[in-house]
Amino acid sequence: MRFSSSQKDVFTLAAVCMAALMFGLEISSVPAILPTLEAVLLSSFNDLQWIMNAYTIACTMVLMAIGTLADRYGRKRVFMISLVLFGMTSLSCGLAQNNDVLIASRFLQGMAAGAMLICQVAVLSHRFQSAAARGKAFSAWGIVFGMGLGFGPIIGAGIVAVSSWEWVFLVHAPIAVLALGLVIAGVDESKDPQRRRLDVLGMTSLSLAVLGLSWFLTQGAATGFSTREAMFSLLVAVVSVSAFVLTQRRGVDPMFDFSVLRIPRFSGALVGAAAMNFSFWPFMIYLPLYFQNSLGYSSVGTGLALLAYTLPTLVVPPLGERLALRYRAQVVIPAGLFTIGLGFWLMKWGSSVEQASWLTLLAGCVLAGTGLGLTNTPVTNTTTGSVPSERSGMASGIDISARMISLALNIALMGFILVEGTLSSLRSQMPGVVDEEQLRALAQNISAGNLSAAGQGAALAHGFGWVMVYGAIAAWVLMAVSGWIFWRGKRSTYGVECRP
Repeated sequence: MRFSSSQKDVFTLAAVCMAALMFGLEISSVPAILPTLEAVLLSSFNDLQWIMNAYTIACTMVLMAIGTLADRYGRKRVFMISLVLFGMTSLSCGLAQNNDVLIASRFLQGMAAGAMLICQVAVLSHRFQSAAARGKAFSAWGIVFGMGLGFGPIIGAGIVAVSSWEWVFLVHAPIAVLALGLVIAGVDESKDPQRRRLDVLGMTSLSLAVLGLSWFLTQGAATGFSTREAMFSLLVAVVSVSAFVLTQRRGVDPMFDFSVLRIPRFSGALVGAAAMNFSFWPFMIYLPLYFQNSLGYSSVGTGLALLAYTLPTLVVPPLGERLALRYRAQVVIPAGLFTIGLGFWLMKWGSSVEQASWLTLLAGCVLAGTGLGLTNTPVTNTTTGSVPSERSGMASGIDISARMISLALNIALMGFILVEGTLSSLRSQMPGVVDEEQLRALAQNISAGNLSAAGQGAALAHGFGWVMVYGAIAAWVLMAVSGWIFWRGKRSTYGVECRP
C-alpha cells in the first residue's frame, strides 16, 4: 500500500514521537520507583545508582557506533531493530527478580534505547529538511518527549500503587510494537552516501573511558578512592580517553569528526546539551529519594510533587523554539541554562527552611524545568542544523553522546556528593565517632533511605543541599562557556564580513 508524502510525514513523526515517549518515560518513571526497589529488592545505594547508570552507560557505548551504522546501512532499518530490542529488554527488566539481573537487563535496555534515540533525531532531520518544517517536527518531538518526562513520575508511582513495579518496564512492550508498525508504514529509508566504516577502536575506547570513570566515582565513594580497584578503573579511564582522542584524530574514517567542533554554533549548543546533564537530568534520579525519604511522602505523593519539576519540560519547548527563531539559539540556550541554575538555587533555599515541603521547593522546581524546556529543543535543532543533512547521523551521535556521557558521570558524581554531604553532617552530629569506615557506611545507608535514628533525616537533607548547590554552579559555569563560544563565533563572523 502506497502512502502520500503528507501521510508519510504524519507516520514518520508519529513513529519518532512514540519512541520518544518510551525514552522519556524510561528516564522519569524509573527514578520514581527507586524507593520501592530499595524495599522490595533490598537494593543498596550503590545498587540504585547502577540500576540507573547501567542504562545511561550502555546508551553512551552504542550512540556513536549506531550513528555510523544508521548512516551506512539505513536509518529506518536500524530504527526498526532498536524498537524490537527495546521491547524485548523491557520485558527482561520487568521479569527480573534481583538486583543483578535487573542491572544487567537495564544495561541491555540502555543499548537498545541509545540506538532508538539516535535514530529518532536522524530520521526527523532527513524527513523534514526545511527550517520551518524541521522546527515544527522537533517541537512536536520535544512536546511528546516532555510528556513522557513530565508524566513519568506519577505514572511510575501510580503503577506501583495499583499493581507492581514490574509494569513500569513491561508497559513498553506494546508501545514498541505500535511504534514498529508506524515505522514500517511511513518512514523512508535513508543513508549516508559516503558509507563510512564502523570505528570499533573508537567505540571501544570511548565506552571503556565512561565505564571506568563511572566505576571510579561510584565504587570509589563506597570503598575508597585509593583502593586497588578504584585506581585501576581510573587508569583504564585515562588510557581509554587518550586512545579515543588519538584514534579519532588519526583515523581514516573516525566516528567522531573533531572538525565539527570548529563550528561555533555546533560547539556552543553541544556545551548546552552537556550542561543539562550536569544539573537537571541527573538530579531527576535523586529527587524522588529526597521527597520520599527526607520529606516522608508516599510514592504517589512523590510522583505528584515531581510534576512541578517535569511538567514545564512539556509545555515550554514550543516557546523555546519560537524564541530561538526570533532571538537565535546563542541567546536562548545560555538564558535557559541560567534559568536552570537559578531554579537549583531556589530549591536549595526551599530545602533549608525549617518546615521544608513540596511547597517550599515548588518555585525552584518549576524554574529549573522551565529552563530545561527553553534549552532542550534549540540545542537539538542547532546541533543537527549546523552540519549538512547527510551527516545528521554523525552530528546527532555527537550531540546525544555528550548528553549521555555527562549524564552517566553526573549520576555517579551527584551520588558521591550526596554521600559526602550526608557524611559531613554526621561528623558534626557525632564528633566522638572516630571509625571513618563505619561512619561512611552509615552515610551510604542514609542516602539510600534507611533512616533509623533521630537526626539522620537532617543529615540526608544536608546532603541533598550539597547536590543542589552543585547543580546550580554547574549550570551557570557551562552557561558561561556556551555563551562565550557563541560570542566568539559571532565576533569571528563579523570580522570576516567586515574585511575589505
